[in-house]
Amino acid sequence: MLAIFKKELRSYFTCMIGYLFIGFFLAIVGVYFMAYNLQGGYANFEYVLNSMVFVFVILVPILTMRLLAEEKKQKTDQLLFTSPLSVNKIVVGKYLAVFAVFVSAMVITMFYPLILSKYGTVSFKLAYTGILGFVLVGAAYLAIGLFLSALFESQAIAAVVTFVVLLITFIMQGIVGLLPTSNKAAWLIFSVIALLIAVVIYFMINNVTVAISLGVVLEAACAIIYFTKPSLYDGLVVKVFDWFSVVDRFDNFMNGILDLTGIVYYISITVIFIFLTIQSLNKRRWR
Repeated sequence: MLAIFKKELRSYFTCMIGYLFIGFFLAIVGVYFMAYNLQGGYANFEYVLNSMVFVFVILVPILTMRLLAEEKKQKTDQLLFTSPLSVNKIVVGKYLAVFAVFVSAMVITMFYPLILSKYGTVSFKLAYTGILGFVLVGAAYLAIGLFLSALFESQAIAAVVTFVVLLITFIMQGIVGLLPTSNKAAWLIFSVIALLIAVVIYFMINNVTVAISLGVVLEAACAIIYFTKPSLYDGLVVKVFDWFSVVDRFDNFMNGILDLTGIVYYISITVIFIFLTIQSLNKRRWR
């Protein structure tokens, strides 16, 4: 795993992507820092972090698109599959490498509250709790990007799909407010979700029979629930879609609250998508 980590980390800085990410990330942080804290006179560094979330949504696909999509396109994934390393170590090594690039930028960001404290009173609790929350959001987003990179051969497609998925999680709170709440609408929404799950499973295992069978079972389950006990759909859409709002839990960290539920949530998202990536590659390896 250490060899994969070193190789992947080195590749980020030999192809300049690592330098571009860190440079652009810190440049945008500097712009917001100057606008909010220096010119605006706010002593809250967390305002900068809140504005950076959307910028990070744009940057994550650039970091993750090449992780596994490039291996598939160049057929170098066959070398990985035939190596003595397990798929678990390969995936974790790649994830830790991209996470290390992200953390490198965040380590530099940690000095901004200290600089700000020279000009006035700064709540370090708010600032560094916000930074912790941003790191957790970043860890979850990078894991999602890693998984989506494993599903596609084209880096461009992987980047676009990753951006769309992360954008949806970013605006999920607004989407939930627009969704209908009737039982019939909930049934239709979950039917679409069931279809999407079947499509994702197909891309993971490339088995039409399994994907179609799973889709039929899920669609049948949604229909049976609607026709036998539709009350189960009451409020279910809001609850489910709120769970996918990755940014929603970041608000607590912004307010200086060390939210243990949020920490568990972000770590769970990270672990789940790393696990899904491993399963996707395992299916491809044995096939």
